[in-house]
Parts: sequence; C-alpha cells; structure tokens
Amino acid sequence: MTLITDVALRRVLDSRGNATVEADVHTESGGFGRAKAPSGASTGEYEAIELPVQQAIARAREDAIPRLVGEVYAGDQRAVDAALHAADGTDDFSHIGANSAVAISMAAARAGADVAGLPLFQHLGGTFRGNTFPVPLGNVIGGGEHAAEATAIQEFLAAPVGAPSVEEAVFANAAVHETAADVLADRGVACGKGDEGAWAPPVEDAVAFEVMAEVVETVTEEVGFEIRFGLDVAAAELYDAEAGGYVYGDRVRDTDEQIEYVADLVDEYGLAYVEDPLDEDDYDGFARLTERVGDRTLVCGDDLFVTNVSRLERGIEEGAGNSILVKPNQIGTLSDAVDAVELAVGAGYDPVISHRSGETEDTTIAHLAVGTDAPYIKTGTVGGERTAKLNELIRIEHNA
Repeated sequence: MTLITDVALRRVLDSRGNATVEADVHTESGGFGRAKAPSGASTGEYEAIELPVQQAIARAREDAIPRLVGEVYAGDQRAVDAALHAADGTDDFSHIGANSAVAISMAAARAGADVAGLPLFQHLGGTFRGNTFPVPLGNVIGGGEHAAEATAIQEFLAAPVGAPSVEEAVFANAAVHETAADVLADRGVACGKGDEGAWAPPVEDAVAFEVMAEVVETVTEEVGFEIRFGLDVAAAELYDAEAGGYVYGDRVRDTDEQIEYVADLVDEYGLAYVEDPLDEDDYDGFARLTERVGDRTLVCGDDLFVTNVSRLERGIEEGAGNSILVKPNQIGTLSDAVDAVELAVGAGYDPVISHRSGETEDTTIAHLAVGTDAPYIKTGTVGGERTAKLNELIRIEHNA
C-alpha cells in the first residue's frame, strides 16, 4: 500500500529568500508526504554536500527517482534511504545533493505515516513514544556568521529547563526574547535582527552575558520555573591557525585559554548548554573541556560530529563532549540521523535535534525529536518559520 508511485521535486524559498528543494512523495494507496530541505550558514567542513538547487533537483530526478518509483515502499524508511545512498554513490551526497536527499527522505516518511494514519512522530518512534517532550532551546542574542557587527559568539540561547510542559517552555522562550529587547533598549542599545531573527546588538560578548543573565532571572521570576541559558560558540568560525587561536575582536585565545574561558563561563553563569566551544577537529580539546564541566552542562558537538556516526564513534572513544547536535540535512537522510541518535543515547550522550539558520515551515524535526525521545530541540528564535516547529510541538503535546 505504501509503494511509491511518484516523486516530484521543485524549487521553493527558505527563510533567507534563497532557493531550496521541496519534495512530494505519493503512494499507490493515495498516501502523500511533503518536505523541504533547510540550509545552514555556519556549516561544518565534514557535512554532507548541499548542491545548487537546480543541479540537485536535476540529478535526483535522473538518478534517485527511478530507484524509488515502483521499487520502494514509503513505509520502509531504511529502504528509501538506502535507495538514495545507492543513487548518489558517494559518502557525502555530493552527487545528488544532501538537500534533495533529505527532502525526499522526509517526504517519504510523511507519506508512510499518512498511509498508516499515524502522526509522524509515532511512525518514526513507535507507539511507546510521545509521552516525553524536548526542552526547546531558543536563540535570543546572536552574532558570528548570523549577524555582522554583533557578538563574536554566535548564539545566546534560552533554556527553560524547569518548564512543566512544552507549551510553557515555548511561551517562556517568547518572554525571554521580548524581555531581552527591553533590557537592551534600557541600556540604550539599538539593534536589528540576525538571519534567524535573534537580536543582533553591536555589543561585546561580555555585555551580552550580562543581558542574558538579567533576562533569564527576570523571566524565571515571572513564570515560576527555572530558565537558564546556553551558547553556540561556533568556535570553528572563530579559529584562525595563523593567528594562533580563537579570534574575539582584538583578543586571541589559544586552545588552553579557550578551554579555561569556556569553563569559567559555565561556572559564572551556570550555563545549561555549550555547543561547539572548540574547533571542529579538536577532539582532545573537547575531551579536556568535558572533563572540566561535563558533570554540570551539555558540551555539544555540531561541527565536531556533523550527525555522522563515524565521527561520533571517535568522540565517544576519546570522551569528547557529552551531547550531539542532530541535523538531518547535515547527514542526508532520516535513517542516518536516527542512527546517530541511537549511538549517542547508547553511549550516554544527549541528542539535541536541530533546525538550521536557513529554515522553512517544515515541521519534521519536531516529530523527530518526540519520536526519538530527545531531551532537547534547538528551534531558533520565536518568530517566522521557527514558530512552525514550536507550534507543532504544542499540537503534539495536546494530541491535536
């Protein structure tokens, strides 16, 4: 009943106004699924390859679709994703493009769920999933690759760890975002927004820390449950080998100094989450930092692991980090993303399902987070296409 009978690909817009791939998958019994590929600005060197959209669509039409239509069942996700890998023939989807692959993979999952009459999270995770929900990490203040003339650190993230429900967490993040604007205004700081919609004030990192500390304290008192904050340092973007380390404006920190700096921030601000605090090849640095602070915060690898099982296996062996960011488009298929989640959980690492900076209204990651019992989901700021994921989490929680 879920035999794929048609796959249609088209060019659509993402949140930056750039082109991305949308896929429609139809099955013999009338099942239908649609999904869109996101795109990152701060991308790791080892990510699966995103091709120019028209090229990705043309190659997928020529090489992937014939392996799917009339050959594979949408309800068999591993068979769908195996066909995509076979059509591509590379280790990084550099032939058909990870953007076409992930769109088809996610659309097939939705078609399979449609035929079964199940919500997507249950199709992905089974009937025993859906009773626990992830804490949404919300982007509040940002700079780095997401905003010029703003903070060196890429993201300052709200973490409503004490929220009694997803709904309460979502609205707490909204309150943090709004309150941050008020606090910045009180300080006489006028600012616009970065490409994810986070506030992008022209201030030093130290000021952003002060603002975040004040904001989460204020909102915690208002809502009556604990809110902390965290960081996406995006250290690979700061690292300059010729300069001798991590460049923060006029200040350069070598690896030892960077580890000490981040560890001090964890202690001073009680950070709940620290993503990519060191360069994407520095397993040893990640391990040293994890030994220092891993008992009280998540040390999360994004560019370090790129949702890749092989890189995660090395990290586990070396004790690098205690958490992995999971982005389906970073590895190319839902099966590969779930494999990374399962390996992480088995090793005691926390998976954090994540959006990308160039997003669409697609809500697949909300279902993936619930379907895998992920403790956290990184959804970005409260606004625009990011609310699609947040509102979907609320619907799932309400069985709506």
